[in-house]
Amino acid sequence: MNGNPASHDRQRLRILVVDDHPMIRNGLAAMIRGEPDFDLVGEASHGADAVRIAPDLAPDVVLMDLLMPQMDGVEAMTRLRPLLPSTRFVILTSLTEPAEVQRALQAGASGYLTKTASAQELVNVIRAAHGGRRVLSPEATEALIAASQTGQPGADLTQRERELLTLMARGLTNQDIAEQLHIALPTVKFHITNILSKLGVGNRTEAVLLALKHRLVPPA
Repeated sequence: MNGNPASHDRQRLRILVVDDHPMIRNGLAAMIRGEPDFDLVGEASHGADAVRIAPDLAPDVVLMDLLMPQMDGVEAMTRLRPLLPSTRFVILTSLTEPAEVQRALQAGASGYLTKTASAQELVNVIRAAHGGRRVLSPEATEALIAASQTGQPGADLTQRERELLTLMARGLTNQDIAEQLHIALPTVKFHITNILSKLGVGNRTEAVLLALKHRLVPPA
């Protein structure tokens, strides 16, 4: 057989998949295996797992979900980038809130795609990210533009902050929220402080009233 196998392997893009849904991981793995220049080097079910295994795997590209248990995609990226300076991170998520897109880009994401993207779109973004380009899905781009134009209260709330705001609107206490979301009480207080600051209000009642007025949370 002609050619140098080691040289051929070095030309293949090494890809790590990070998502907490097994069906999505399986679908992405099948897509990656179907590309002649892609190589699936590992899978992780949450951000903490990705931080643990990625340094040894040395992927060229990490496909990263945002909302995951134990550690979200943004925190995982923040921890991994200093360890893997040449690795590119592509966010694949169902979230299109402007705050989430901004967080991901600030953390160093090279791509931001929604899970409605086609396999070919994802393949193209992976190759573009590896080539040093930044690519956003149309939905992410539109969300950023809309937020900058409207200046609507709450446009910069993250998905987690919206979850807390919804529970606040239902009358749950901080302890209730901590138990329901399986997070520590100081974390709840930290998020609520951020919510009040972003909404420009002084207390929970004002936050809930503003959220209902601007339909930031579902009506009770």
